[in-house]
Order: sequence, then C-alpha cells, then structure tokens
Amino acid sequence: MDFQSFYQNLVFWFLSHGIKIICILIAAYFSNRFLKVFIERIIKKRIGDKIKEIQRKRVETLTDILGTTLKFIIYVMFFLMILPEFGINIAPILAGAGLIGLAVGMASKDIISSFISGLFIIFENQYNIGDRVKIAGIEGEVKEITLRKTIIKDEKGLFHFIPNNQVKTVSKNLPRSAR
Repeated sequence: MDFQSFYQNLVFWFLSHGIKIICILIAAYFSNRFLKVFIERIIKKRIGDKIKEIQRKRVETLTDILGTTLKFIIYVMFFLMILPEFGINIAPILAGAGLIGLAVGMASKDIISSFISGLFIIFENQYNIGDRVKIAGIEGEVKEITLRKTIIKDEKGLFHFIPNNQVKTVSKNLPRSAR
C-alpha cells in the first residue's frame, strides 16, 4: 500500500467515521453541560431560599452526586456509540455489562438500599445534623448524615454508625414552631 492510497483511505475514513465521532463527542459535552445546569436549576427552584446553610451544603452535595452520576452515564453511553465507528461490535460488551451489573446488583443490594434510603432521608428532611433522635434503638445527637450512613453520638460519647437501610423509624422532638 503506497502513501497516496493510505492517505485516501484515511480521508475517506475520517469523512465517514471521524465526523460522526467528533459530533458524538460534542453532543456528549453539551449534554453533560445541559444536564448539570438543568439539575442545579431544578434543585434550586424546588428548594429556593427556604433552606439553612447546613441544608444548602446538603443540596450542593446532592447536586454534585447527581451531576457526577449523570456525567458518568452520558460518557459511557457516548463511548459505546463511538466504538462501532472503529469497527468494534458492542453487543458482547453490552451483554457482559448486563451480566456484571446483575451480579454486582445482587451482591450489593444492601449498599444500594442504604443509598436509596439516604436519598429519601435527605430529600424528606427527616432529621438534620444536631437533632436529638432515636434510630434503630440508639438515642443521641446526629453528627453526620451521608447517603450511606447516619452517625449518632450517644450520651456516653460513643459514636454509632447506622446504615441508612436500617433506619425504619425515627423519633425526634419537633421544635415548637413545627408542632
């Protein structure tokens, strides 16, 4: 194969596949930017100025978590759209990913359950950092809330790490204004 035919093949490949790849990458970038702005606007619109500084940090955390998750999904999706342009069959990749996803999902159902429960705890504002609560038979002050766990400090100064999927009932004193 001489240089001229190689060059012609390269130009043909670029015109037939390269432009598609560039368009896919541009679409991935703008999809990611759009969804990030969309998520921020939705969360700020729904919550607005009704929140305190601690809750504002929680909203920023949720925005980051949702944004990062969507960014990952978008880039994986667009990467899988690019692979056929290089002549790679993605059907075995998707089948393997499905089986791996099923195995991981079955193995990590408690972790996933904790994350989902954590989302509901945060979204529903069931309790906040500094509240005195009783969760899973443990009474004390909430020191930290994450998507996966709640940390409570009891009267003896012991810290209890409670997975959010074990939070079935929460007892707390409501402020007089909320009663």
